[in-house]
Amino acid sequence: MATMTTIGILGAGRVGANLARKLASAGHDVTLGHRSTGAEAGVDPSIRFADQRSTARTADIVINATPGDTALERLTEFRSELAGKILVDVSNATHDAADGLPGELVYPGGSLAERLQHALPETRVVKTLNTMLFTVMTAPESLATPPTVYLSGDDDGAKKAVAGLLADLGWQPQWIEDLGDITTARASEALILLVPHVLRRRGFHPFAVSLAR
Repeated sequence: MATMTTIGILGAGRVGANLARKLASAGHDVTLGHRSTGAEAGVDPSIRFADQRSTARTADIVINATPGDTALERLTEFRSELAGKILVDVSNATHDAADGLPGELVYPGGSLAERLQHALPETRVVKTLNTMLFTVMTAPESLATPPTVYLSGDDDGAKKAVAGLLADLGWQPQWIEDLGDITTARASEALILLVPHVLRRRGFHPFAVSLAR
């Protein structure tokens, strides 16, 4: 288990709620930050709820599970609350296609993770878990082929802490691929361009974009 166990998750949709349930069941102290009423329905009663600013302020590790196309503006408003924290970005910044699936990248030639790190210089940003269907984030063993989860970030200590969280989510050490500094998030974020084509052909079946070793 990671050393810091107070976790705040920004975004109470499918991704955020899914992560909250698994991390709480692993023994972490989890707060789910939401923007609308009714987010508590169907979520583990051991998970606390708060507004997003309070969630960012009180957690040691903050997970961004908000929509990637608006995350930069939203999280920049929490600059002081996120100072000194680890920010785990699991989102993808894309424009929606006509059918509602991910479309073109919002930050071509760059990445949301890089923009977040630049906008939040006192925060240690780590990119991960953005290359799979959300159900695989907390059940990697459900796939027939061992999946890969990628890590990008400038701070090795932050990446080690996040690797601890990944272990609590069920990820084996050999499934974790540390790509390097935050600029490498350009590569993992660009993999979202594969996803809508897979979903249109295969439907919403669990998958991950993985390395064959």
